[in-house]
Amino acid sequence: MKILIQQVFDANYRVYGTRKIWPELHRQGHQVARCTVERLMRELGIAGAVRGRKIRTTIADPAAERAPDLVERDFVADAPNRCWVADFTHVAAWAGTIYVAFVVDTFSRRIVGWCGGGAALPSR
Repeated sequence: MKILIQQVFDANYRVYGTRKIWPELHRQGHQVARCTVERLMRELGIAGAVRGRKIRTTIADPAAERAPDLVERDFVADAPNRCWVADFTHVAAWAGTIYVAFVVDTFSRRIVGWCGGGAALPSR
């Protein structure tokens, strides 16, 4: 079966992933489970092409001093409004990439504040 998967992968410019290789094997008359195709592709070390570009949110400066860990990685609070943590992420949108910052209450695990929008990077 590995040989068949490798043949389908190579015949399709080495860009097909499990989602396309599995139905192609069925069209060729080979009844195989999708999870088997996934496992064999991992064993072969092959993967389909991934669309889009990787977003790099942070470029670390090795010479810069790291901010202190004030909560010592303990994200549990005994009561509301005792410990808040902040983070940011990016969201894909039609206009491009939008960055969103948010503050989470560690007791309730709820977002207590957020800010998004601002500058968006155009998608290319």
